[in-house]
Amino acid sequence: MTHEELAALPTTTTIEAAARALGLGRTRAYQLARENRFPCKVIRIGTTYRVVTADLLRLMSSNDDAPRSV
Repeated sequence: MTHEELAALPTTTTIEAAARALGLGRTRAYQLARENRFPCKVIRIGTTYRVVTADLLRLMSSNDDAPRSV
């Protein structure tokens, strides 16, 4: 998922979309959310998990700034 695609997302997005952007599998993303270890803010509404898009964008931007190992 590109930065432009992320920026076009609504205020919150599905955990599946956030997982795709982070390179996580669906099962692992839900596991991290249940354990309160997902790397972005997750809002649980009943049985639905939503990820705050602004947090996802911040995380992706900080990953872009991280030095790459060779």
